[in-house]
Formats: sequence, structure tokens, C-alpha cells
Amino acid sequence: MARKNSYFLHYNILLLSFLAFSFLLIEGVPENALITQIPGFNGTFQSKHYAGYVTIDESHGKKLFYYFVESEKDPTKDPVVLWLNGGPGCSSFDGFVYEHGPFNFELGKTSESLPILHNNPYSWSKVSSVIYLDSPVGVGFSYSGNESDYKTGDLKTASDTHSFLLKWFEIYPEFLKNPFYISGESYAGIYVPTLSYEVAKGIDAGVMPVINFKGYMVGNGVTDDIIDGNALVPFAHGMGLISDELFEEVTTLCNGNFYEPASNNCSDKLNQVDQDVVDLNLYDILEPCYHSKDSTVISTGNSRLPMSFRKLGETERPLPVRKRMFGRAWPFRAPVREGHVPTWPEILNGVHVPCTDDRVATAWLNNEEVRKAIHAKETTVTGPWELCTGKIHLIHDSGSMIKYHKNLTARGYRALIYSGDHDMCVPFTGSEKWTRSLGYKIVDEWRPWYVNEQVAGYIQGYDNNLIFLTIKGAGHTVPEYKPREALAFYARWLEGKNI
Repeated sequence: MARKNSYFLHYNILLLSFLAFSFLLIEGVPENALITQIPGFNGTFQSKHYAGYVTIDESHGKKLFYYFVESEKDPTKDPVVLWLNGGPGCSSFDGFVYEHGPFNFELGKTSESLPILHNNPYSWSKVSSVIYLDSPVGVGFSYSGNESDYKTGDLKTASDTHSFLLKWFEIYPEFLKNPFYISGESYAGIYVPTLSYEVAKGIDAGVMPVINFKGYMVGNGVTDDIIDGNALVPFAHGMGLISDELFEEVTTLCNGNFYEPASNNCSDKLNQVDQDVVDLNLYDILEPCYHSKDSTVISTGNSRLPMSFRKLGETERPLPVRKRMFGRAWPFRAPVREGHVPTWPEILNGVHVPCTDDRVATAWLNNEEVRKAIHAKETTVTGPWELCTGKIHLIHDSGSMIKYHKNLTARGYRALIYSGDHDMCVPFTGSEKWTRSLGYKIVDEWRPWYVNEQVAGYIQGYDNNLIFLTIKGAGHTVPEYKPREALAFYARWLEGKNI
């Protein structure tokens, strides 16, 4: 009898240990991560959606929020892609709502009603599973019980996001075998390569679980302060925004260095360049820019602009593209330098960015029923959702991204660097230059690429699986301006097809 009791005691201890381990694996997940309905949407989900928090520091209560959309094609085999918006300080719901998420949004019938959601025919979940992550902590729905966590840097952000991924794959182990990619845009031009490097290091060190990391993708991304800083003047000239005479003068007086003016004469000419382009829409020079803080000026049909100009903002989405969006620190020719990177709320002292219309995302994500449906904490816990927060204090401490790109591509990781060719925020001229500067052999000579038999942009392929690609007519947030073309190059690249 004693032996039998000992056996049952041993069995119960093992069972309790297993249950405790299982609990640890799902720690931080909402009671039910599966999303079954969303306010404002009356259609049928095209795939399974999950959302919730992953705690990356128990002692601080440091939690990162994710929204996970399974692939609509074959989630058991299709790639899993992490999406990061930039800022710094901008929520990845920017990409979810305005770019390539599973829904298209439009304003509600009245000012009090919720936005109306429809299935998005150009969602990136058509061909992959996508994790939208609010990072670093303090951004979007992510929060901490210790406010010191809102002071961070590039390297700490990469380390934290790597911790998130390791825990996320423990929660969703069925996706460990799927190819995994990291993607993002704008200031995520820093988040993506630094995180990719952390993931690669973890794989080399045998960190468990082993992530099946294959490569990364960056859109109109911040990369190198000198190359970024020198990119605007050649862009402005190539686009016909400044005259040949001014371009020749500024190039001569600045000796081709527009990043750090060496003389007053150089500075004066650069100011002249700035004055020529200051009234353009920084994020898409084809789009009209309204200098009013009244968002109704943007969205009503009573604009005095000619119809041809108003049509520039039209896409295949029910919601027009925004005339202005948050970006990184400006004025012109102010690339990200070492040290503190100011957020938009800091720069403008709390005043709204002119022309920005983020009513749809703000209204939807600050509705308590929506928060409940997607398992986000109440406003009393996280504060109100903001597209781009001034809560965080971020230090740029990772230097130029070129060394990261060189390291990762030399080791065989695939890289797609894409640029909307009418973005003046992070011009394609800089991205084209730094990809060429890696010194890799050209294996796919500069050529057009096509969607529906129309030129959609241009591509140049390099050795070591590096591709530089432009999207014709697109601005800073490519999938927002060109959703069909964005899905086309994204799907072809993930499948390893010729773009």
C-alpha cells in the first residue's frame, strides 16, 4: 500500500509540474486570445485572429501587445511575418488600419458611430500570417508597471522584441516550423536590422526555441545618418523640384556634403532648397498638402482644389490616404543622429501635426468595446491609444545600419529594401545608394517590374539575396498608396519568385 501511495504521490507531482510548466508557457496571454468578433465589422473573418499581451519582465509588469492574423491561404506552411511601424513611438496599428491589415476602414455614418470595417482584398494576410507588434513598451497598447521602462534605446528595443518573439513562439509553437521574416518601415529601418541581428545571434547561441528566421524587409527606412542626410537634394533635383542652376550651385558650394554644411554659403543654398520644397507634402510629393489643422478640410468633398489634384489621394480603399502622417524628427535634412530621438509630440509640444487625419484609428482603438474584443487593457491601465506617443524617451545608440545589413546578408539572410519613389521623408535616393555601397555583384540589372502588365516600379538585384525595389508613385507608407502593387511584390518575394 505504501508503495502504491508513493507511486500516486510521484505521479501527482509530475502532473502538477507539467501543469505549472504549461501555465508558464501561456503566461501573459489573455484568457481567450482568439478574437471572435470586432465592433464595426459584420462580415466573416477570412482567417483566425488572436491578440493579447506577452510579459517580457515579470518584476516590472512589462507587457508588449500583439495582434496576430493567420494566413488566409495555408497557415500551417505560409511564412509568419512580424510587422513594426517606426516613429519612433508609433503603433503598429498604423500598418494594421491604414496599410495592409485584414480590414479596410471607413468613417462611420455619424461622428458618434464607430468606423465601418470591410475585408481588405490586399491584406498581407492573403499570403502570410502577420504579427502586428506595439514596440517599444509604452507605444500603442504596450505598457509597463514601471515608468523607467519608457526610457529605452535601439539596442534595448531589439533585445526586448527578441524576448517577445521567444515567448510568443512558446505560446504558438505550431508556427515554429514556418519560415519567419521581420518587416517594417520608416524608423523601423533601425528596428528591423537590429532585431534581425539579435534573432540571428540567438540562433547561433542555441537559444530555445529555435526561430526559423529567413530574412527581413524594410520600407523607406532610416539607415545611415550621412547617406540619409545627403539624399534629399539629389531627390529634389531628380524630381524637378529645384532648378539645374541651384543644384549645381549647392553641389559645388557644399562639395556634395549636404549633411553637415561646412560654410555659410553652403548653408544659405541649402536653405534655398528647403524653401523650394517646404510647401510640398513631405510624405508624398504628388499629394496635396493642406495647411489646416481642421481635419474636415481633408475629408470633405468641398475642397477648392481641382478635381485632378483631389483624385491623387484616391486608391482602391474606401478610406482616402492621409495627406500627412507622423514620421521621424524633422525639419528637412535632419537625419537620425546619435542620442535622443525626439518624437512628434515632443517636436510640436503637443500640437497636432498639420494635415494629419487619424480619426478612424483613434476612434476605433479608444472604444472600450473594441479594446475588450481584441483583449487590450482598458484606457485606465494603458492610457488613451495614440498613433504616435510622446510617452517614450528613445536613444539612437546603434549607429549606422549598414554594418547590420552587411553582416546579415553576408550570412545568407534574404533582404528586400523597398521605397515609394515619391517619398521625400526618406527618399529612395538614399536607399539606392546604401544598398549599392555594400559592394555586392549585381545579379539582376536595373529593370521595371510589373503588375497587371503595367510598370509598377523598378528593381535591382544583388548577390547574397539582397534586392532594392521602388514602387512607382508611392509615398512613405507604400501599402497605403499602392495596396495592389505592395501585395504583389510582397507575395512574390515571400514565395521566392521573380518580382
